Amino acid sequence: MSVFERLLSIREEKGAGFFLLLDPDRIDRGQLIKTAETAEACGVDAVLAGSSFITGHDFDARMTDIKGATDLPVIIFPGNAGQVSRHADGILFMSLISGRNPTYLIEEQVKAAPAVKTFGLETIPTGYMLIESGTVTSVQYISGTMPIPRGKNDIAMAHALAAQYLGMKMIYLEAGSGSDRGVPEEMVAAVSGYVELPVVVGGGIRKPQQAADRVSAGASFIVVGTAVEESCDEGFLTEMSDAVHTAARTTV
Repeated sequence: MSVFERLLSIREEKGAGFFLLLDPDRIDRGQLIKTAETAEACGVDAVLAGSSFITGHDFDARMTDIKGATDLPVIIFPGNAGQVSRHADGILFMSLISGRNPTYLIEEQVKAAPAVKTFGLETIPTGYMLIESGTVTSVQYISGTMPIPRGKNDIAMAHALAAQYLGMKMIYLEAGSGSDRGVPEEMVAAVSGYVELPVVVGGGIRKPQQAADRVSAGASFIVVGTAVEESCDEGFLTEMSDAVHTAARTTV
């Protein structure tokens, strides 16, 4: 079974999946390993690893740590072509389709492609869409792109549909790490109801109810990173996971 098929089976079985995003640059090695080790017991369905901006030069080593600490699918969430490692099960091969900066639409992907092939990584083509969150996030600053306005559901829907027609496999609605506000529930509902692709929602989700609300709105997968980094609490991680899975069962 491919990684993507495994994600779809998680959605089929549980109604929605809960992904933990680990930033190798912001968590010390000991905490990184501990969090990865306990993730499955806390109800996490898959681990994403990466960041829009990394200052360290040990990404491959940290990926080795994460992969060695868990049996969950480990998927790279790359901010650039430098975030590619053979020590992962797959990679979100993302294009920042909400922006018009060619670097993140295609250039970084071209740079990364040979390494992805060499390492034999499974690619999951993903339409990555930055949504206005109320603050300038790292991904907005680094990519030099304008987010889709929070109230413009029609613009988000059109971008997601274009991604579907281009053959992408998932839509990722991103408010940005550490953002003040998450992706609006109304936008999640509009996009998920308009396209046939699984919708991933991340950024600004700090409370279990916020995660549950976005699942109820139609999200297939919820991503939480900063909130877990700030709490370093296994109980909190379990609460987040329970909220996602409970909301999915209720919605179904």
